[in-house]
Amino acid sequence: MSNIEREAMEYDVVIVGAGPAGLSAAIRLKQLDEDLSVVVLEKGSEVGAHILSGAVLDPVGLDALIPDWKEKGAPLNTEVTEDHFHMLGEAGSIRIPNWPMPPFMSNHGKYIVSMGNVCRWMAEQAEAMGVEIFPGMACSELVYGDNGEVKGVVAGVFGLEPDGSIGENTEPGMELYGKYVLISEGVRGSLAKEIIAKYDLQNGRDVQKFGLGMKEIWEIDPDKHKEGKVWHSMGWPLGSNAGGGGFIYHAENNQLYLGFVVHLNYENPYLFPYMEFQRFKQHPQVKALLEGGKRVAYGARAISEGGYQSMPKAAFPGGALLGCSVGLVNVPRIKGNHNAMLSGKAAAEHVAGALKEGRAGDTLEGYEIELREGAVGKDLKRVRNVKPLWSKFGLTASLALGGFDMWTNHLFGFSLFGTVKHGKTDAQATGKAAKFKPIDYPKPDGVISFDRLTNVAFAATNHEESQPCHLKLKDPQVAIDVDYKEFGGPSQRYCPAGVYEYLTEEGQEPKFVINFQNCVHCKTCDIKETSQNITWTVPQGGDGPNYPNM
Repeated sequence: MSNIEREAMEYDVVIVGAGPAGLSAAIRLKQLDEDLSVVVLEKGSEVGAHILSGAVLDPVGLDALIPDWKEKGAPLNTEVTEDHFHMLGEAGSIRIPNWPMPPFMSNHGKYIVSMGNVCRWMAEQAEAMGVEIFPGMACSELVYGDNGEVKGVVAGVFGLEPDGSIGENTEPGMELYGKYVLISEGVRGSLAKEIIAKYDLQNGRDVQKFGLGMKEIWEIDPDKHKEGKVWHSMGWPLGSNAGGGGFIYHAENNQLYLGFVVHLNYENPYLFPYMEFQRFKQHPQVKALLEGGKRVAYGARAISEGGYQSMPKAAFPGGALLGCSVGLVNVPRIKGNHNAMLSGKAAAEHVAGALKEGRAGDTLEGYEIELREGAVGKDLKRVRNVKPLWSKFGLTASLALGGFDMWTNHLFGFSLFGTVKHGKTDAQATGKAAKFKPIDYPKPDGVISFDRLTNVAFAATNHEESQPCHLKLKDPQVAIDVDYKEFGGPSQRYCPAGVYEYLTEEGQEPKFVINFQNCVHCKTCDIKETSQNITWTVPQGGDGPNYPNM
């Protein structure tokens, strides 16, 4: 579609994605120079519609960006009062004491928040400063300049025919040009993926690793609610099948933020992450909290877990990658929003400096250096070995080794292990079906646990059905010959929204069906499909989940 003539608009800075990183960049740019023209393009129907996070927020990023955030009414209302960590067995649990953990692991002084609401508040601050924010504007293409630099993006394409062709009702969108383009799409964004490949930004860095996070919001009996309590778990029900664990955060208004993370480097293709989440809720401790309550929202998204050694180079000709587009989650702390904000602030400062010098379209090498050597890099470097040690040695051994490694990094600034590599990608980690037996999961009871399609309705996801499918197959036959026949069709299980299914009739070859209307934009398929046959792209703007306060 690059040969279509479109209207164009020029800005000083174009930002893709109204998450914590993109909004932080926009706010900081205006703080530094109120005359800069800054636009933020968001694919969700509104700011926050596609934001999903735990979340216990470390306010260090907000402190640096907007020091008077309390006075300005930021929705950080629930300070952590209790911090629990448990190892679960099927019927009980052992609480792991907090004292052996390094001080930076503590959640005291942090806040239980809805990051969707935090982003909505940040958007209000940005707009009051003169930032233009356009929700419902999916960025589907990059525009390159004469020297091969990123010059802008194509946004707002609507009404394509189902085969992707131009129809009489097609709106071709606009080209938005910036002297610098900042990419803050979140995990595994389609533009970031193209940029990383084009400029070879992963060269010399380890492979990126991912987890799948699923979350429900529950309203529970006030007598069971302890506002400010944070609870994390490991162990059951995953056991040795996969890494991961659960979380329960007691938010305001008698609500629980309840979720489960499965690391996507699991080997058994019969593992069903969504059903592991539903089993987790049947644990006696969890079930007791939920009985008598009601689920009010559901969603899912991928999480970057590679850490310091997996960060691609974040600066490229014409712009920079921010937040989860780089992969800035601190896995043992289960936090990344603070680093996303700090990355946005840092990128804005380097962009503003470059514009003041009359530069445009070059590579912001200073941003790359600051990201790796400044506050974000230091936060990630000291925990860089926890995830690969877990993957190599299992949960029990990694608790001791990872804890020891974090302490040596905290006290002495070095690791006896050096930097441990992750090894395979999550797609490569998947084993062939013949090596494993199917897992028999309990049927959801409809009270505490739910089937996928029932739960997806609580994500309020919606896609215009006449548009092209945004989940692209490189080769439809590979979905049958490789993914189904060799690996048992793991996409029908790893997807937390029931997008993929294999229809089988006796004597006939299976048919691979993509129910793209169900998609909640988690992007697990782009990450975990063994053949890498599925590519996630943006649907038309405004489509996808409509999370209320995730």
